[in-house]
Parts: sequence; C-alpha cells; structure tokens
Amino acid sequence: MLSKREKEVIAEIWERLTPVAEDIGSDALLRMFASYPGTKTYFSHLDISSGSSHLLLHGKKIVLAIAEGAKDISQLTVTLAPLQTLHAYQLRIDPTNFKLFSHCMLVTLACHMGDDFTPVIHAAMDKFLSAFAAVLAEKYR
Repeated sequence: MLSKREKEVIAEIWERLTPVAEDIGSDALLRMFASYPGTKTYFSHLDISSGSSHLLLHGKKIVLAIAEGAKDISQLTVTLAPLQTLHAYQLRIDPTNFKLFSHCMLVTLACHMGDDFTPVIHAAMDKFLSAFAAVLAEKYR
C-alpha cells in the first residue's frame, strides 16, 4: 500500500488544500458530472451548476472528508464508517461512482497543483484515493 513517507506527503497535501476545499471539491464534482453524466442522477434535487451554493457545499464536504481520512490512513475504515453507511444504505449511491470521482479528483489536483503534482505524488495520491473509494464501497458487499 502506501509507504510511511507517502502517507506523510498525502496528509500534508490535504492539509494545505482544506482552505480551498470548496474550489477543489466543486471542480472535481463538475468534472465527474461532465465526464460521467449518469452520476448527476444522485443530485437531481440540488442545483449543481458551476458556482452554486449546493455544489460548493458538497464539494467542501467531500474534500474535508478526504482530508480527515488522510490524517491517519491506517484508520481509514473507522474514519469513513459513517459515510459508508450513509452512501450505501440511505443514499444508495452506485459504488462505481466513488472510483469515477477518485479519477476526477486526481485530474483536479493535477490542475490545481501544477508542477508540484509530481509523478511520485500522483502515484501516492492515486493509491490513497483508490483506498478511499474502496473503503466507501465496503458496505455494498
């Protein structure tokens, strides 16, 4: 999985991103909706247009959850337990969407971080976001 150094780097990056959580999260969501239009069905009751308060708020919630999980990756399952239950049993989100969002988040991070998004950071972040998506999907089994 992730080395000790990769875990430290991931935690540092997400800590730096929390002040711009709305921007990062809403951009990743917009990318997902544009690339995978079927994912919009779960948000039909919200205004998910660019810059909308609903989109910014949900984007922020997602980034803050990811940042919280990054603080102690070894406890990811415990940290995400409430979100697992919410998404699996109440919202009934297709677990494939977590993988789709993970990919869109990687693209968003690459755009936002520019040259700081090195191949090493890309690989570490991909592993972390894949683990994040897998943990969210655990309740579906």
